[in-house]
Amino acid sequence: QVHLEESGGGLVQIGGSLRLSCTASGRASENYAMAWYRQGPGPEREFVAGISRSGTDTFYEDSVKGRFIISRDIARNMLYLQMNDLRPEDTALYYCTAGELNGPVYREDYWGQGTQVTVSS
Repeated sequence: QVHLEESGGGLVQIGGSLRLSCTASGRASENYAMAWYRQGPGPEREFVAGISRSGTDTFYEDSVKGRFIISRDIARNMLYLQMNDLRPEDTALYYCTAGELNGPVYREDYWGQGTQVTVSS
């Protein structure tokens, strides 16, 4: 199994930036595609951004496109989410995931505990 632990969340003003980090341990993260999800006030965990095993392909939810950047350091088993121009609607508990990407389908096999991001006005 893979253990994931997020960090880097916090309180930030509108327009500010944060960088989330995810540390993977256990089975090598290089064997997995990875993604960030978030849990806002609604019942659904929303996809935010994803990255392929190689790091070559990235995917973004439309509302964060151009503002957030997902990246990974395969050798260090690290995943990052650079969050810029933050908005109140970005307020959520952000989760790191590792899973399997097959074409457009991503299966989330492992989840971290989440790190809270709060964007104030």
